[in-house]
Amino acid sequence: MKTIAALVLLLVANLAHADVVHVVVDDAIHPVTDEFIARALDRAVAQKSSAVVLELRTPGGLESSMRKIVENILKSPVPVLVWVGPAGSRAASAGFFVLEAADIAAMAPGTNTGAAHPVLMGEKLDDVMKMKLQSDAAAFIRSIAQRRGRNVAAAEAAVREAKSFTEQEALTQHVIDVIAPDVPSLLRWADGRTIKRFNGTTTILRVAGQPVTPFEMTLKQRLLAWIMDPNVAFLLFALGALALIAEFNHPGAVLPGVVGLIAILLAIFALNLLPTRFASVALIGAAFVLFALEARYTSHGVLGIGGVICMIFGAITLVDGPIPELRVRLVTALAVSIPIGAIAVFLMTLVVRARKNRVATGSEAMVGEIGIARTHVNADGKVFVHGSLWNAQAAQSPIEEGSRVRVRRVEGLRVVVEAAD
Repeated sequence: MKTIAALVLLLVANLAHADVVHVVVDDAIHPVTDEFIARALDRAVAQKSSAVVLELRTPGGLESSMRKIVENILKSPVPVLVWVGPAGSRAASAGFFVLEAADIAAMAPGTNTGAAHPVLMGEKLDDVMKMKLQSDAAAFIRSIAQRRGRNVAAAEAAVREAKSFTEQEALTQHVIDVIAPDVPSLLRWADGRTIKRFNGTTTILRVAGQPVTPFEMTLKQRLLAWIMDPNVAFLLFALGALALIAEFNHPGAVLPGVVGLIAILLAIFALNLLPTRFASVALIGAAFVLFALEARYTSHGVLGIGGVICMIFGAITLVDGPIPELRVRLVTALAVSIPIGAIAVFLMTLVVRARKNRVATGSEAMVGEIGIARTHVNADGKVFVHGSLWNAQAAQSPIEEGSRVRVRRVEGLRVVVEAAD
C-alpha cells in the first residue's frame, strides 16, 4: 500500500508540473535565436512539460545557427510542435529546416514555407563547390524528412530548386502534418495522437487542457537580438566613432568617450557573431581618415565626399548575410554616412583651427603687440601696450620716448621690446 501511495504521489507531482511551453520566434535565425530556443527546451525538460510549441515566423538566417536549432529539436526528450503563423507569416530558407525537424509540423492558413536553397556568402565559389554545398543541404533535409515520415522528394525540391509551398500545398504533398488557425486548435488536434520520435520510439501526446506557458527572452537576449540587426550594429559603430572624435576635440568631457567606447564594443560583439567582411570595416575606418584630411587640407570637398562614399560602400558590404534581413540596407547606409560625414568634418575643422590660432589670452598674447614708449627705454623704462603701462627693457638699441615699440617676449612683469619701425 505504501508503494502504491508513493507512486500516486509521484504521478500527481509530475502532473502538477505538466504544461505546454510556448516559444515565439519572430526574427532572422542567428546565434541569439539558437540560445533562446535551447533555453526553452531545457526549461521544458526540467519542468517535465508535455510539449513545446514553437511559433515560427522567419525569413531564414545563418546555416550554423539553424543546424544547432535542428539538432536541439531532434534530441529533445520533450515533443516539439512547430507552427508557422499567424496568417501572413512564413518559414523560409533556414526556417524550413526547423519546421521539418519538428515532431509535428503545422501551418496557419495564408502562410508559406520553403525556398531553402543554400545561399553563398562572401567569396565566389566554383561550380563544384556550389554543388557540394547544395548536395550537403539536400542530404540534411532528406535525413530529417525521412525520419519524420514526410515527403522526402518535396522537401529536397525546396532545397535544390528553391521551391516554396503554400500551407495547402505543403499539406497535400505531406511536407507538414496539419493546417491549424491557432495554437489552441493545434493542441486539440495533436492531443491523443501517437507520434514517432526521431530516435525511433513512440509516444502519445497529452496536451489538451494543459496550461500554455509563454517562454520569453531574457533582458540580455533582447538586447543581443536588437544589436544583432546589422543596421543597428553599423549605426552603433559609426556613432561610437563620432563620439570618440568629440571626446578628442574636448578632452576631459568624459561622457562622449564613455558612450563612444561602449557603442563600439557592442558593435564589435555583434559583428563578431555575424558574417562580417573586415575589409568593409577598413573602408569605414578609411572614411574617418578622409574626413580628418578634409578638415586639414583645402580639397573643396573632394576628400569629404570620398569619405562618405567609403562609408556607404563599407556599410552596405559590412555584413554579408544569406538573406536581406541580415545585411545593412542602402537607406540606412545613406542616412547614417552623410550626416556623420558632415559632423565629423565640422568637428575636425574646429580642432585644426584651434591648433593654428595664436593664443589669445595670458602673457603669450602680448608677444607681437604694438605699443608706445612713454619714457626712454634702455635697460629699463615704461611702455604703454595693450591698454596697460608696463616696465620695459630694450632688446637691442635704446628706444626714444614716444617711439612705437613691438613686444618680443614677456619676462614676468617686464616686457622686452624693440623698435617697431
